[in-house]
Amino acid sequence: MAQKQSKILIVENDLPVAHTLELKLSKAGYLTKVVTDGEEALVTLEKEKYDLILLDLVLPKMDGFDFLAKLSSNKFAPRVLVLTNLSQDEDVKRAKDLGAEHYYIKANTPIVKVVDKIQELLG
Repeated sequence: MAQKQSKILIVENDLPVAHTLELKLSKAGYLTKVVTDGEEALVTLEKEKYDLILLDLVLPKMDGFDFLAKLSSNKFAPRVLVLTNLSQDEDVKRAKDLGAEHYYIKANTPIVKVVDKIQELLG
């Protein structure tokens, strides 16, 4: 269990994936919120503080790369883990250059591994 209730923003437009993440993270003791595009994520972050963002890169309205670029100008930006199906090396490099701490390919990464990494990062 997480000591304090860390808040995680899940930015994911694939609702079955978003709900699975929400369920696993809630069970691990985290407070979660799901938004389905980058614009909604930025608006949410203006209203509330989060400890971590779980970010897909392929999103409607504003993709994950544009979101990361806008987020990097926020000095209180939370940590970001990318969870996407984009697996090209240049996508990984671009996301990390824009501030993503870790990059996971959905198809190759069990959700439990992502939850373990979040627990390692947030305690």
